[in-house]
Amino acid sequence: MSSQLTRKTTRRELVTKNYHGTIVADPYHWLNDDTSDEVKQWTQDQNNDFYNYINSFEVKNDFKNYLTKTWNYEKCNTPEKSGDYYYTWRNSGLQNQSVLYRSTNPAEKGELVFDPNTLSDDGTIAVTSTTFSPNGNYLVYGLSNSGSDWKTFYVLDLKTLETLPDKLEYIKFTTADWLPDESGFFYSCFPTPSSTQVLESDNKNSMVKLHILGDEQSNDKLIHQDKDNPDWLFTLTSDENKKYSFLSIFKGSGNKNHLYYRPFNKIDSPWITIADNFDDVWYIFAVINNTAYISTDKDAPNIKIMSAELSEDGISNWKTIMPEGEEAIDDLLMVNNQILTITLYHVSHEVDIYDLNGAFVKEIPLPTVGSITSYFAKQQDKEIFMQFTSVLYPNTVLKYDFETETMTTIFTPKIDFNFNDYETIQEFTVSKDGTKVPMFITKRKDLVKDGSNKTYLYGYGGFNINMTPSFSPPILAWLEKGGVYVTACTRGGGEYGEEWHRAGMLESKQDVFDDFISIAEHLINKNYTTKEKIGIHGGSNGGLLTGACLTQRPELFGAVAIHVPVLDMLNYHRFTIGRYWISEYGNADNSEHFPFLYEYSPLHNVKMNTVYPPTIILTADTDDRVVPSHARKFAATLQAADAGNNPILLRTEKSAGHGLGKPISKLIEERADLLTFLYVNLS
Repeated sequence: MSSQLTRKTTRRELVTKNYHGTIVADPYHWLNDDTSDEVKQWTQDQNNDFYNYINSFEVKNDFKNYLTKTWNYEKCNTPEKSGDYYYTWRNSGLQNQSVLYRSTNPAEKGELVFDPNTLSDDGTIAVTSTTFSPNGNYLVYGLSNSGSDWKTFYVLDLKTLETLPDKLEYIKFTTADWLPDESGFFYSCFPTPSSTQVLESDNKNSMVKLHILGDEQSNDKLIHQDKDNPDWLFTLTSDENKKYSFLSIFKGSGNKNHLYYRPFNKIDSPWITIADNFDDVWYIFAVINNTAYISTDKDAPNIKIMSAELSEDGISNWKTIMPEGEEAIDDLLMVNNQILTITLYHVSHEVDIYDLNGAFVKEIPLPTVGSITSYFAKQQDKEIFMQFTSVLYPNTVLKYDFETETMTTIFTPKIDFNFNDYETIQEFTVSKDGTKVPMFITKRKDLVKDGSNKTYLYGYGGFNINMTPSFSPPILAWLEKGGVYVTACTRGGGEYGEEWHRAGMLESKQDVFDDFISIAEHLINKNYTTKEKIGIHGGSNGGLLTGACLTQRPELFGAVAIHVPVLDMLNYHRFTIGRYWISEYGNADNSEHFPFLYEYSPLHNVKMNTVYPPTIILTADTDDRVVPSHARKFAATLQAADAGNNPILLRTEKSAGHGLGKPISKLIEERADLLTFLYVNLS
């Protein structure tokens, strides 16, 4: 559908940079400045164009009303046992933020404990982390404002339900680790940034500190820091019995880490090495007596499980108790003094129980092909709670009892939608290099494959993140309008283990885009749709995916949605936490990395005088993970280069970040806009 918009011209500057002998222009460099009045006005003008366009379609109200109705159902997360109570986060339907309740019966709502909706009128203050104290007397909760990754820790007294005066600031990517007597906890933080650089701070010099309840944060004891390695991140955890502390060190966004330990009660003693390179993942998921149970991908891309003996003299007596299997282990824990694994089988979860020697005990049956999105159990518990979902199976809370070997449903959502009329099927295609790539297709059972179906293709393809089937109300809205919804399971994720991940990173990143393009072509060749009727969408790293596919194959898609995207691959690492992604993407300052980054970087591969399909680029003004300048500069570049009259629009959400804790009211507005854009442009 053509737009009547008058395309505005964005001011250009003569800015260049020399990358290893290649001169690269950056004419919209000035759009990097979030504080500039000119940038703010430019962003507002772009927003005005977007809303004038999207609000002109009656179907926008149809989508908004349908989403409001469909999202309005009671929700319940996985119960967490602490002290005498089971705690659950619940939402009555359209509450912007879920509310914490507790009961002695995990199936009951019980008593209200904490309601984040009272903290802001618009729901933009969200609880983004929680940690209960060992005996259930306190709760550390982290609040994020306007979607920021920054958290502030507070402490809730669970006896009085009053928040204590303690306030800990400038915290990211960590939870609390309590002392056994509940007098305080360890946590990680960063130095206080200047007041004008909170969102742009580069997050260096991570520290581990000890906070004692009642003290000011300025008095907290420094436990660990490494000024020689300011880019490293530190996380402190412990086993359930508080016998040992474990220090994990990361230098990238992946899970490759150093791992050390020491007796929990000897906070000044030296750390003892378990692993001290960034080549592998090391994770201690349980300690029984002095035996540590450890998962690692060292020489085992699908994960193997080992045990070893811990002592003050060092770690010894290593044993492989579960060698690497054919399917990748996605997660694992110790419960009922048994090992429970969540394994990926063709991008769907399976749950299995093993004894401490690694012998298979049994499989826990799941309702259908789908995903375990969360779970809770302690080492010696006789029960485990799990939240299960699939595209046509809303998030349901299950309880498995190890003594009776039975599964019961604790909570089932009630949604006004005829799920029986639809189905999710898995199909495979062959990518450019011959690799077999899966996808999940959700559609009406009676759908006719005549090429007439508007098709919504979603992908991510990176950071070892799996695209297992999961439920979302906007998918129902799309299906209700007669559309087909497809999830792409490209390389770069962890769907088939670490090898699948590595096959889509660094110099192999192009394979991810080839996989996604092959899936789009498969849907066209199988007559589900046509190129005029296929729309693509991805967010964050998925925004890079759709941005690259747009610039490489603009003729293949009827509409493109690029969400909170990484698009400037030569400079992404210069903003906030971008440098932690170097292990995934590479670094253009490295002469060996520059060629492959420059070859696919969406911002640098927009071609002048090219007809681009209708494109919507979505970002947020307080996104401090993927800064909005990626979206701004790409929008300006694409608008200047386009030789057609299709809409190329930028939508900037106010008081929102990368998506963390986004209130339901904003989600409904955003998804109504996104669905409308795809629907009206897939002719």
